[in-house]
Amino acid sequence: MDRRRHIAIFTTASLPWMTGTAVNPLFRAAYLEKAGDWKVTLAIPWLSLKDQELVYPGKIAFASPREHENYVRQWVQERTGLISGFKIGFYPGKEHPTRRDITEVIPDEEADIAVLEEPEHLTWYHHGRRWKTKFRRVIGIVHTNYLEYVKREKNGLIQAFFLKHINNWVTHIYCHKIVRLSAATQDLPRSVVCNVHGVNPKFIAIGKDKERLQNGGGGESPTKGAYYIGKMVWSKGYRELLQLLSAHQDELAGFTVDLYGDGEDSDQVRQAAGKLKLAVRVFPGRDHADPLFHEYKVFINPSTTDVVCTTTAEALAMGKIVVCADHPSNEFFKKFPNCRTYSGKKGFVTAVLGALRKASFWGDPGSLRPDEQQRKELGLLLPVGSPG
Repeated sequence: MDRRRHIAIFTTASLPWMTGTAVNPLFRAAYLEKAGDWKVTLAIPWLSLKDQELVYPGKIAFASPREHENYVRQWVQERTGLISGFKIGFYPGKEHPTRRDITEVIPDEEADIAVLEEPEHLTWYHHGRRWKTKFRRVIGIVHTNYLEYVKREKNGLIQAFFLKHINNWVTHIYCHKIVRLSAATQDLPRSVVCNVHGVNPKFIAIGKDKERLQNGGGGESPTKGAYYIGKMVWSKGYRELLQLLSAHQDELAGFTVDLYGDGEDSDQVRQAAGKLKLAVRVFPGRDHADPLFHEYKVFINPSTTDVVCTTTAEALAMGKIVVCADHPSNEFFKKFPNCRTYSGKKGFVTAVLGALRKASFWGDPGSLRPDEQQRKELGLLLPVGSPG
């Protein structure tokens, strides 16, 4: 008889939408299942074909949940080497708010532990059984700084005031414990700040391979300069980045930065970038592990709306020099020797130019390489090359 406890992970997004709430819960499910101590179900939204066209990049669409499930399993297997044994359940991604009860994805006899990725989002319109009634333990993991996003809208301060109290209310009602990935998030009842995300060992293996080639004389220094990858919406740091570049075009003369992403603001970002004297090139989004990114030296992320940016962690793991804002969302990254934080416009210029002049991180003396504790903090508990 299988006496393993059951963990149900509910999240608000799914592949092929390359966002943190799609990727990190998927890895969480895969590695919890691999540990062998748990039976795991990942619950993800099913979108209508019409909505898939709006959300998923590259005109990717699925005719059935089974087709979507196969895509997700293949994706995670290619990136981890794991044959995923966890279940995948689908809930309607869009339905009438008064009939929203996504807990029905999990049969009552399997209702044990629930992990709510973005608990505020998942409970704003919940109208079914209380989560804490159905499940023995409910843990919320806060990914998104919703208050910061709302403040950028019309009447943002008023909206943020009400949203703050709504978030406090729903998480208090539905969750036993809240894990905030960084202090950049709203302080919620019964919450702790802890980065429970890791990175795929594949990313640090990329950096180690570059280091091995370079130390053995068979590799070259990075041939490309700086880049940023993220969902292409203004609130994800693109506005701040272009403003910083525009204000310091003379100091950054000759500097080239490449932007990668898909999103509703792609055309506007491309137009704004085209008005600068600096070379700012805009490309569609790609997988961050794509060989295209291996030769970049510097990763720039000016976003202050992230909680813990997935692509920043991946860039650090690959050994790139990361330039990011001095902000609570980046507190976890500051301890890594290849992270450069800046404050203010002048600080941005100094950090970028310093990063470009510096030798590639994977070629630095051993004292500057991530130590074993830092590898563990990034979720790399096994030697590089071993599936986590």
